[in-house]
Order: sequence, then C-alpha cells, then structure tokens
Amino acid sequence: MSLVVDPGLDVERVLMVLAHPDDVDFGAAGTVALWTANGIEVAYCLVTDGDAGGSDHSISRAEMAAIRREEQTEAARHVGVFDLTFLGFPDGRLQPDLEVRKAISGVIRRFRPDRVVCQSPERNWERIYASHPDHLAAGEAAACAVYPDARNPFAFPELLEAGLEPHSVPEMWVMAIDKSNRAVDVTDHYDAKLAALSAHQSQVGDGAHLHELLTNWMTGTAEAAGMPEGRLAEAFLVVSTA
Repeated sequence: MSLVVDPGLDVERVLMVLAHPDDVDFGAAGTVALWTANGIEVAYCLVTDGDAGGSDHSISRAEMAAIRREEQTEAARHVGVFDLTFLGFPDGRLQPDLEVRKAISGVIRRFRPDRVVCQSPERNWERIYASHPDHLAAGEAAACAVYPDARNPFAFPELLEAGLEPHSVPEMWVMAIDKSNRAVDVTDHYDAKLAALSAHQSQVGDGAHLHELLTNWMTGTAEAAGMPEGRLAEAFLVVSTA
C-alpha cells in the first residue's frame, strides 16, 4: 500500500489510546509534537500503568506503576501534552472486554476528539515487538469504543447517566501496522520525540541506543513515502469511521 504524505493538521482535538506508558512515544511522539506545535489539542489515554515493565525485582509493582505514570507525564510535556488519563487496568493481562471498552468510551465522550490514534489489533509478523498482547487488546478495545460504543446512546447507559453524552469520532489512525497508508514528516520534531522517549528511564535506561534505533526506523519510513534523503517519518493506517 502506498504512503500518502500528509501531516493531518485538519482537526482540533486528538485522543491517543495506548496500552502502556512509552507506547505513544515509540510510535507517534514526533507526530504528536507536530500536532501540538500547530495548535491541535492532544490527550493521552493509557489503558495500563505499565506495572509489569522493567526487570528490577527490588521495585514493587505498585512502585513501578507510580514511576511509569511520572515518566509518561514528563514525556508528554516534551511534546506538548498535558491531559493524561490512566485507566489502571492490569499490565500483561489486558483483554478487550466490556469494562475496558466502557472505560475508553468514557474518555472519548469526555474529550470528544476529532481523531483517535490507537495501536493495531492485528499481529505484525514483521515487527513482533509491536504486537505485545496488551497492544493488540488495547487496539481492539479502542476500535470498538470508537465504533460503535462511544457514539451509541444505548451502550453503557451508566456513562449517559454520568453526563457523558455520545460522541462520534470521524476517523482513526492506527499505529504499528503493516498496512500503513499515511506518512507524517516529523524531522523537525525528532528532538522532542527523543526527549520524550528518554524520559522513560525505567524502560530505556540511559537511552544511548535510542538515536540509532529511531533513525533507522524513521528513515526507512520516510524513504518508503518518497521523502527526500535525510527526512524522518512516522506511519499510520487512516480509517474513516464517519
């Protein structure tokens, strides 16, 4: 599938729905920085706290959850995001069940975005690390929340009782999927993306490996989109849900 180069600046509000802290920064922080720099309001919905992350056995899981919330909050500031919702579902055991769908639907109804960005619910055999089971579950739950849950007044009546009116999201952008059709040139916002990722010290350590990793990925995406040499890009599958 060919990649169309388009920054996606034709909206006012974007909600990012991700399984773990740092997922948004690996997949889309450059695009987020571009959007916020152009006046688009972006909010994050983190489905888990990432409490199963890291390898230090001396840190309790409750402590890790608190650390990762703090890291994601700092990372978000680097790309101009200040509205973060942590849903607190268990890391490593996420399922796209009705409770998760209801929670995401509630965030959609509160924030009322023009676009939802989420992870792919389809396993990517070329990049297995993108297909953590929690990523797949969060992507499926987000897709179900966008259509039909958040827009259906008869889905989750308790949301309506809480004053959260239905909201129809016109489009979804899906990250880390091998069917991408949109590329965003984020070269000018690479430093913000790197700073955001580096904030996740519990996961990336000193971050010395990040520059090579990111530039390899993002250069390949830019080349696939036909961008000039030296450009860096992030890719998405854009789906109309209107």
